[in-house]
Amino acid sequence: MKANILLLLLFNTLMANNIIFKPINFGEERVKLTKEYIKEHYGFDAKDIKIVPKIIIIHHTAIDSFDESFKRFYPQTLGGMRKDISSASSLNVSAHFLVKPDGTIYQLMPETYMARHVIGLNYYAIGIENVGGQGDKANLTAEQLKANIFLINHLKSRYKTIEYLAGHYEYTCFEGTELFLELDHDYRTKKTDPSRWFMNKLKEQNPDLKRANCK
Repeated sequence: MKANILLLLLFNTLMANNIIFKPINFGEERVKLTKEYIKEHYGFDAKDIKIVPKIIIIHHTAIDSFDESFKRFYPQTLGGMRKDISSASSLNVSAHFLVKPDGTIYQLMPETYMARHVIGLNYYAIGIENVGGQGDKANLTAEQLKANIFLINHLKSRYKTIEYLAGHYEYTCFEGTELFLELDHDYRTKKTDPSRWFMNKLKEQNPDLKRANCK
């Protein structure tokens, strides 16, 4: 399994030479916990953890250090972190991409494997995390904005199934749609990332992608 993940990540890196390969620990335990998460939260037995991406979700890490952000995603389990979501699963949070303040893009896992980064939408979502936002500051950089624009266009060219673009703070706007699969009506967290300014700029650059229908 690990060898297959490495090959997939290497292939994706070669396809986009502006993206650096830096894998998190995605071994058998993480795969097992991901399948269990799908079963418990989405209600079906998954033979594998592959997804067909339909939406891109943009985040900030709420940590201003790249190294500390990467360390949060690296383990397979939460290990005592994130008490706000640990009761839902011990599966660690993850994302497909991590963007440094200088705009450097790192791919952490295969684009078509399910990551745990957004309630209800994980099974259809590619997650892009941006280092920053500690203390809820709107401190993402112009370089990160350019990198996100590049990455979104790269993903759109690879996956014609992608229809939507949203910020993490907009995830509840998808409740009641076919994309939102969460079965536990009490499992919600309040999100503000990555900032409305950052998302508005990304949406301006991607008028072809549908928006969240927020009231």
